[in-house]
Amino acid sequence: MITETKVVPANDTAEPMLQHRHLLGLSTYSREEIELILETARQFREVLYRPIRQVPTLRGVTIVNLFFEPSTRTRISFELAEKRLSASPINFSSSGSSVSKGETLKDTAQNVEAMQIDMVVIRHPSPGAPHFLTQCVDAVVINAGDGAHEHPTQGLLDLLTISDRFESFQGLNISIIGDIKHSRVARSNIHGLTKLGANVTLCGPKTLLPVELDKFLPDSTIRITSSLNEALEGSDVAMALRIQMERQGKNLVPSLREYHEQFGIKVQHLEQHKDLVIMHPGPVNRGVELASDVVDHERAVILNQVTNGVAVRMAVLFLLSGAAKGEG
Repeated sequence: MITETKVVPANDTAEPMLQHRHLLGLSTYSREEIELILETARQFREVLYRPIRQVPTLRGVTIVNLFFEPSTRTRISFELAEKRLSASPINFSSSGSSVSKGETLKDTAQNVEAMQIDMVVIRHPSPGAPHFLTQCVDAVVINAGDGAHEHPTQGLLDLLTISDRFESFQGLNISIIGDIKHSRVARSNIHGLTKLGANVTLCGPKTLLPVELDKFLPDSTIRITSSLNEALEGSDVAMALRIQMERQGKNLVPSLREYHEQFGIKVQHLEQHKDLVIMHPGPVNRGVELASDVVDHERAVILNQVTNGVAVRMAVLFLLSGAAKGEG
């Protein structure tokens, strides 16, 4: 039972469970660390289906959830993960806080830490905010999404969901379709998928693809296309992304209706590609990224992603908790 078993490296030494003290992104995490998180998440997922869905693993650990951007799934998922582990969560939102009175991120974080917290989960519109936070506080920092940079726990839960359907990532063909340019989800998935051996195709209008692809991509062999049919050909998984109007500053597509016609995944695509699995990080705009009947299709694993999100975040909190307790 996971409450009685400490996950440690194979050599059974007292080494830290992860080589990192924080989770700021998947770009610096090794394949082995990613696999450790996924395996730990599989164990914790069993807790979610028990009659009593709580374990005492993080009893006495205080975690503050600092959310400077709107969030539903990620915020609730982290809070549920913390409560399932018996931690003490404190929720913070910038609306109605001292931030609206001009308080800086540094002052907010240091004031919160002065209340003796152990871990910080932060979502912020500015890329690099979680990294900056590590220089201001001693608590363990977990990135819940920073601007268009990374969203590591979303990437990890996507990897877990894919691993539920396929025996290995090696040679899998994954197509990520949509607003790649502004997507922190795409970045984290690219880092994770390529490290585990998957082949990645990026698809979207040219206006929504990164300008400097060589700097954006960790592997120059990643395929780029603006043809949905080409992206789906031979794909095992299609991951649709939301068009992020709030990050664009100006409209980069003629209209959402036209976008759906060219890049929206429809039932006929599922009929053409009989084994294609559909994913979406949410929130889904029905009739834009995915046709409504695709969202509800049996090969769409969107709700599986949500469930796996709680398990992954439990795993991340558990594996980093040693550093929070001064053990790592």
